[in-house]
Amino acid sequence: MPNLTRKTTIITLSFLIVAVAALAILAMGHVPICKCGYVKLWHGMPVSSENSQHLSDWYSFSHVIHGFAFYAILWLIPWTRRMPWGAKFLIALGVESGWEIFENTDFVINRYRETTISLDYYGDSVINSVFDILFMVVGYVAAAKWPIWTIVALTIFMELLTLYYIRDNLALNIIMLLYPSEAILKWQSG
Repeated sequence: MPNLTRKTTIITLSFLIVAVAALAILAMGHVPICKCGYVKLWHGMPVSSENSQHLSDWYSFSHVIHGFAFYAILWLIPWTRRMPWGAKFLIALGVESGWEIFENTDFVINRYRETTISLDYYGDSVINSVFDILFMVVGYVAAAKWPIWTIVALTIFMELLTLYYIRDNLALNIIMLLYPSEAILKWQSG
């Protein structure tokens, strides 16, 4: 019976963490769903007002990679190795949820608009943020279950896929947020 109680606690805490993030983003003035009035499963046009407004988009791949990275980091930190899987999962979920809140602050939104190709970016819809968190969960669970070579291959594949199709990926996003490069911006602009 203790195992069932532990799983129930992890599931309950997971829902609470995601709900708090969703409510925080809503309280910050973000729309629940796209202003267009409908929700799509996939939105593939990164340079449009509907980007980051639907359930998934090209940037969903980066959230899967977040899950891979969080799993690896929590595995590499010596004091977390003895922690139960559920506790480490909740840490990863909390970090991703915190990122989604921070990513939707005026500070980060303006930074994206100033230094990246995301000129029309005004933040995520709440539903997009919730699904970004869920994509991280997919990545975290996959990293826990699949061989490391599979995770590395998937990371490389997703980074190259998005680089090819939209001239952006997680690595470039990090570079452009921290150390903007005019050369990268020019290349991304086509």
